[in-house]
Amino acid sequence: MLLLQANNVERRFGADILFHNVNMQIDEHSRTALVGRNGAGKTTLLKMIAGITEPDEGTISKAHDLSIGYLAQDQGLDSQNNIWDELDSVFAPLHEMEKSIHQLEEKLSSIDSTTDEYQYIIQQYDHLQTTFKEQGGFEYASKMRGVLTGFGFGEDMYDLPINSLSGGQKTKLALAKILLQEPQLLILDEPTNHLDMNVLNWLEDYLRGYNGSVLVVSHDRYFLDHVVSQVYDLDNQTLTHYTGNYSAFTKEKADWLRAEMKHYDQQQKKIAKLEDFVNKNLVRASTTKRAQARRKQLEKMDRMERPTTDDSSIHFSFHSDKDSGNEVLDVENLKVGYNENVLAGPLSFKERKGQRIGIIGPNGIGKSTLLKTILKKQPAISGSIKLGANLEIGYYDQEQQQLHPDKTVLDEVWDDHPEVPETEIRSLLGSFLFVGDDVFKTVKELSGGQKARLELTKLSFQPINFLILDEPTNHLDIDSREVLETAINEFTGTVLFVSHDRYFLNQVATDILNMSSTGITHYQGNYDDFVNETSTLSQNEDKTTIPSTTQTSSKKSAGQQSYQASKQNQRARRKIQREVDKFEQEMDSLQAKHDQIEQQMSAPEVATDIAKLSDLQKQLDECQQQLDQAEENWTDAAERLEEFDQE
Repeated sequence: MLLLQANNVERRFGADILFHNVNMQIDEHSRTALVGRNGAGKTTLLKMIAGITEPDEGTISKAHDLSIGYLAQDQGLDSQNNIWDELDSVFAPLHEMEKSIHQLEEKLSSIDSTTDEYQYIIQQYDHLQTTFKEQGGFEYASKMRGVLTGFGFGEDMYDLPINSLSGGQKTKLALAKILLQEPQLLILDEPTNHLDMNVLNWLEDYLRGYNGSVLVVSHDRYFLDHVVSQVYDLDNQTLTHYTGNYSAFTKEKADWLRAEMKHYDQQQKKIAKLEDFVNKNLVRASTTKRAQARRKQLEKMDRMERPTTDDSSIHFSFHSDKDSGNEVLDVENLKVGYNENVLAGPLSFKERKGQRIGIIGPNGIGKSTLLKTILKKQPAISGSIKLGANLEIGYYDQEQQQLHPDKTVLDEVWDDHPEVPETEIRSLLGSFLFVGDDVFKTVKELSGGQKARLELTKLSFQPINFLILDEPTNHLDIDSREVLETAINEFTGTVLFVSHDRYFLNQVATDILNMSSTGITHYQGNYDDFVNETSTLSQNEDKTTIPSTTQTSSKKSAGQQSYQASKQNQRARRKIQREVDKFEQEMDSLQAKHDQIEQQMSAPEVATDIAKLSDLQKQLDECQQQLDQAEENWTDAAERLEEFDQE
């Protein structure tokens, strides 16, 4: 059943078009993602679909009596109620029905059962009881408890006034309330903000089993991979539909771009060939007719525009001036917290050169405090921290407190490097998408994403061999996250980072530290490896599970295995890509060596020295053999990569 349809929708701001020719279809029970770069208009389109605003052109038609629930970004509850009473207000109609049932029960107890009035009331009573049951009258309390538990609110918190909660808790409650309302179409704009991994896993399961349809905007690629089955991409001011989860979408879009570029190149070659023939033969009597025919062919040709994607993203790398020692960090029996109030500990772990360790754990456990304690920005309560030799430390602060609110973007970077010409500073800022008058904005005028890019700009300018990052993907759009992943993977130093971005952890982590209030546990590999290991341990500990639960676990395990297979394929592809890159670098190095030997052989003083010339010739032959072998290895790896992409 079709719930909603957008036809040729357009949004303008003055003479500027944000998007146009937007067509979308939302079916019953569908799971749909809306993706696109920051500023593409995703939130604007969601508000139109939710009926909050109207399109400038086009129409949005909806099924009769369609109920829509819309959760805006970081939308928190503002209420004088306590937690339980606020969520319980969702079920006000059921409470009225329950009240009516009790009133009928009182009437029935005072009327003779042989009268017509009694029979009439009993019919009303039976009908009301049936309706009450069908609408979940006997289940709403357990639903509320389930959702509150899923979002991390224990029974001891039910009586807390909502206005006493943090912004993140209010946002979680707003999401909890809209889930309990169970609209036919649930529209969520960045619902994963402020959620730790346990809550994210619970929310993914909940949305997969949700009875209505879901339309979601999110930068959490792992979440999208687990929840959605179709993707609408808002790119180049219009919308394109793809089937599958986020990973399937990225592959299909890349394949489409490659195919379109191939067709475009083929047409350009054809155009050039026709134009060349026309230019050479139009004035020749013997070939004029053929040239005129080709000119008509050119005029009638439906010329393709060069395929482009609206993926302007930052591009940068981290660099170091020197290598660190092998022993980068040793933490022993460390307790972290504030004013002798221990958040977590004792914590013990080691980090060695080249590792990229990701720290995970519940919100509020002290992960950021741990990083600040290592950096001596916060005193340790007890225990020891030993930093290695020759360290150049770069730190990314998720709270962005290292930035100065009243400085301009240009001065924020230039003041740290006054010896560098302004043109070089502005060029660097341009690579982080600060162009034109953007560089004269003050830091306090910037969005969260712009501040994140500015902090990364400063990090990329300084020499670093030990990178410490606190939630670096917060505020970054998907394209920028992928660029950051590439920069970290190409970084030759050591990385310690806190993140709840599971996709990011999968891409960059070599090790995982799972942090709790009482300690920290080390796991080798990325986030999926951590999930596999902890799942295996959990299954081994729970072999006495009753049959019905075992069946549920098997279903989840099968889903996990399918997802793991997809991730294993991605890892296999990255491994082949690294081989291709390695052999390319090897060929470049050997070619440079080959050229250097040839240059030496051409020198006048060597040309007359037979012994020296003979020795160089041997080196040249050996180098050529190595170069031939490297080319053969590169060809083999490149062919395997191409075959992998075609599967």
